[in-house]
Amino acid sequence: MNKNLQIALAQINPTVGNLQGNLEQIVEHSTRARDELGCDLVVFPELCITGYPPEDLLLRDDFLSQSDETVRALVARVTGIAAIIGHPVKTQQGLFNALSVIDGGELVAQYHKRHLPNYTVFDEKRYFTAGTEACVIDFRGHKLGLTVCEDIWQPGPVEDSAALGADLLISINASPFHNQQSYIREEQIVCKHAKDSSIPIVYVNQMSGQDELVFDGSSIVVNADGEVACRLPAFETAMTPVCFDGRRFDTAEIAPRLHGSELVYKAVVTGVRDYIEKNGFRGIVLGLSGGIDSAISLTIAVDAIGKDRVAAIMMPSRYTSDMSLEDAKAEAEALGVRYEIIPIGPIFDAAVQQLAPMFEGLPADTTEENIQARSRGMLLMAVSNKLGYMVLTTGNKSEMAVGYATLYGDMVGGFSAIKDVPKTMVYELARYRNTLGEVIPERVITRPPSAELAPDQIDEDSLPPYDVLDPILEAFVEQDKSAEEIIEMGFDPETVHRIIRMVVRNEYKRRQSAPGVRITSRAFGRDRRYPITSGFF
Repeated sequence: MNKNLQIALAQINPTVGNLQGNLEQIVEHSTRARDELGCDLVVFPELCITGYPPEDLLLRDDFLSQSDETVRALVARVTGIAAIIGHPVKTQQGLFNALSVIDGGELVAQYHKRHLPNYTVFDEKRYFTAGTEACVIDFRGHKLGLTVCEDIWQPGPVEDSAALGADLLISINASPFHNQQSYIREEQIVCKHAKDSSIPIVYVNQMSGQDELVFDGSSIVVNADGEVACRLPAFETAMTPVCFDGRRFDTAEIAPRLHGSELVYKAVVTGVRDYIEKNGFRGIVLGLSGGIDSAISLTIAVDAIGKDRVAAIMMPSRYTSDMSLEDAKAEAEALGVRYEIIPIGPIFDAAVQQLAPMFEGLPADTTEENIQARSRGMLLMAVSNKLGYMVLTTGNKSEMAVGYATLYGDMVGGFSAIKDVPKTMVYELARYRNTLGEVIPERVITRPPSAELAPDQIDEDSLPPYDVLDPILEAFVEQDKSAEEIIEMGFDPETVHRIIRMVVRNEYKRRQSAPGVRITSRAFGRDRRYPITSGFF
């Protein structure tokens, strides 16, 4: 009778390009899995040596050479336990996204990813050659089928492993998050494949923030009947053992599956935290206006890196209301961050005075509004330069879609927490965050949103209500529906055409915007790539 197999799922947080740091993480987890958990095998995520996605680093021979050296060092340092890792491998046939098995101080097996995703945020065909062969290995009396990420999303690899006699499938992954992905991944892919092929699956996913992308982890073990035997927590590094008796896994830790606002909130916090920490910023500074967007951005910043490393600056103009001043102060005090007030009036007046000869005879318009926003942007960047804090910009997806933002003004910043969060979801996140401790005043959530750049200004002077705008944007931006299809959904034709024109016209602004956390299935940036100059629409 085969010995029970003890497997550790290592849901780690690698950093792209930090080969030595990633090596140390893998060695540390391997040692713990051996000494503390008593495991026979530890499984790590896809491309854990390099971090995912390494993008054009893969075009550099020096990077690939150092990656190979890191793997050789790892083989020598992992002892007394077997490990499954992911890394690039260059051969005469091409560059492969590979899975390797380390055991007894040797690299004993290797598998090349067969299905290379080349859609949405993925661009693997730019770099890798597709593998062609299934791989099933004998390990401690068990037959392990080996796959990498996209392989179990496509027909072939799981079935091929089962046909070759595998009694267990190992899948290593770097599967990015969006707000429907964890459900699709677990229910429609892993559980379905296990049940259809009558083979248990160990699915280990990366947990990290990497530029716009976040990876939620949510690693799972599924038995052949499709039942989940283990689930690791979302947006946490974790390692846990599971026991396989040759047919099925004993039930182990099953973390709750998160939903809705809680899931999205943890995603944006993870994205901000890793962007700040991995890029070495001392902290975060942002403009706090008393409005909902800057309020939720401030809470995300504090939850990501702590109140002692966050500074909020209120920069009032002549149009800033007393309510905004009061609410901004209340938010800053509730969160315990450094709070400063720097009026922009003198800067604005000086700019208008200098421009007066060129503007003589011309009426005031959005130009003067934008000067206010750019005055604030200049102050925030000055603080960033002096203190080494990164400016967290506070625009949401609805605003970015229609260009309701000032280039080089409120768009100034190194990163955005809510760039992919529609305005209606911003309100949901604010209400969720207040359930953990009320830090956003209720009237910030209930008052009509306003840029406060002109007398009695509210967003609906320029835009439809957000509960109308956001569904139109979702249909056009995320679902690629035509104007006619959106109108058929029941929306006013004039409004639909106006919104589409605004989206198309402002592509140039989005191209110059800060990167931000991707939480939907179609984010601006690497996910949705449209030409700036276009005669379509």
